[in-house]
Amino acid sequence: MLGLDIWILWMILAAIFVVAEIFTAGFFIMWFGIGAVGAGILALVGLSAGWQLAGFVCISLFLVLISRRFADKITKEQPPGVGANRFVGKEAIVIEEINNDKGKGLVRMDHEEWRAESADGTVIPVNTHVRTVQIAGTHLIVHSLS
Repeated sequence: MLGLDIWILWMILAAIFVVAEIFTAGFFIMWFGIGAVGAGILALVGLSAGWQLAGFVCISLFLVLISRRFADKITKEQPPGVGANRFVGKEAIVIEEINNDKGKGLVRMDHEEWRAESADGTVIPVNTHVRTVQIAGTHLIVHSLS
């Protein structure tokens, strides 16, 4: 009877892992919960503690290794041209004089207005064409094309 009741302990352990996963970042502990469910099933069908433990380790390790490969694939650094970085290298037109000393400057690019700063600190007058060299927070860093 005790051999069949051990599956309940595996399920309790699985529940503990799942609850712990809720309070942690990423899917890491979840895989041990699934491994514990697998071991519980092995216990339910009457396999020995050695097989249960081996099943737990194999299932958990397999899922951890697979999830690491998947996580590495989807969490790589974004390629250039994604998000605000898509504006680097693009041209804009100054619609408010860019003066770093006064904290002023506004450009229009692709129907959007952006705060801008001069890359070299020079004042850039209205209607000057500029090129974005980098993004600094919510400001474009630009240099004059004329």
